Amino acid sequence: MNPSTKPKLAVWKFASCDGCQLSILDCEDELLAIADRIEIANFPEASRQVMDGPYDLSLVEGSVTTEHDRKRLLEVRKQSRFLVTIGACATAGGIQALRNFSDVKEFTSVVYARPEYISTLETSTPISDHIPVDFELRGCPINKEQLLEVIQAFLIGRKPNIAPHSVCVECKLSGKVCVMVAEGTPCLGPVTHAGCGALCPGYARGCYGCFGPMNSAQPKSLAQQWKRLGKSDAEIFRVFHTFNANAEPFRSMEKADAD
Repeated sequence: MNPSTKPKLAVWKFASCDGCQLSILDCEDELLAIADRIEIANFPEASRQVMDGPYDLSLVEGSVTTEHDRKRLLEVRKQSRFLVTIGACATAGGIQALRNFSDVKEFTSVVYARPEYISTLETSTPISDHIPVDFELRGCPINKEQLLEVIQAFLIGRKPNIAPHSVCVECKLSGKVCVMVAEGTPCLGPVTHAGCGALCPGYARGCYGCFGPMNSAQPKSLAQQWKRLGKSDAEIFRVFHTFNANAEPFRSMEKADAD
């Protein structure tokens, strides 16, 4: 990046709930600390000011669900030196990717009085399915400390230091008792990427998999353990098909995998 000018940061929204953009705003004091080092060139959630590209770093929230957004995404990539996807929608298709396992036309006919006016793709897909992505930051929503690490890393030209381990490691590091071992509570922690600080296990609840599959996740093995805890095939199938349903290896999980 040119040391004589402030690097330009842009934030882009596609199909999403805006939760990850709100996580950016939630940084508050931390953002103020770096505000004098960057130029927020495009961030509709925070400012009406829009500066022309090119941009040094683009943060993209949301999945691709329309042809219009697919074309817009190509332009964002052209204007961005580095592009980072943030959140489950952008990295895995989000909750809206449940459409990938069903009939979109049937959904629209039930929900809308005039479905012929609805222009949408048959699928909800992550950004990386359409353009090259420099880094993926998972979560529903993202962890603000991880976000700040990613922004800082790209500003100074190094690789982000985001731990690849599972939620189970977070439980151990914080001294939490394993809810699956101690209480027999089904938990997705063994196959879920760290980042939440083991929030749900901290309240004696099983992990819901908000941060998507960790590296080398083995959901089929976990499904077998859940069967021993009394969960049905349908229950196991359902729990893997939520926020990150379209992310491998969650996407390939079938009811038969729990047999």
